[in-house]
Amino acid sequence: MTDKKWFLIDAKDKVVGRLATKIASILIGKSKSTFTPGTDNGDFVVVINSDSLVFTGKKLDHKFYYRNTGFPGGLRSKKARDLMKDDSPEILKKAVKGMLPKNKWQDKLISRLRVYSSSVHPHEAQKLENLEVI
Repeated sequence: MTDKKWFLIDAKDKVVGRLATKIASILIGKSKSTFTPGTDNGDFVVVINSDSLVFTGKKLDHKFYYRNTGFPGGLRSKKARDLMKDDSPEILKKAVKGMLPKNKWQDKLISRLRVYSSSVHPHEAQKLENLEVI
C-alpha cells in the first residue's frame, strides 16, 4: 500500500461533470503508475469554492435531483439551481459518487472526498498539493 497524498482542487468556474471525472480518477488511483484494479491506491481530495461550480447548457433549470423518503408517495425532487443554492457541495459529491465503481469500495472512496463551499477548510495540517484541473 502506497502513501496517500492530499490534493487541493479549486472548483471556481469549473464544469461539474468534467471536474467530477478528474476527482473520481484520483480517488480510484488511476492517475498513479502503480494502479491495479481491486487494490486501494487512491488519494484524498479536498475541493474548495463549490459555490462557483458551473453547469453547461440549461441544466440549472432542467436537471433534477431525486430522493425517496421510503414512504409511499415519498419521492422528492429538487432542481439543480435550488440544490446549488442550498447545498452546493452535495452536487459535486453526487456527481463523483456516480462515477465511482458500484462495489464495496464506493463508500470508502467517497469518504476521501472533502468538499467545501468556500475557500476556508480545516485541512491545513495535511500537506496539500495544489492540482490545477483544466
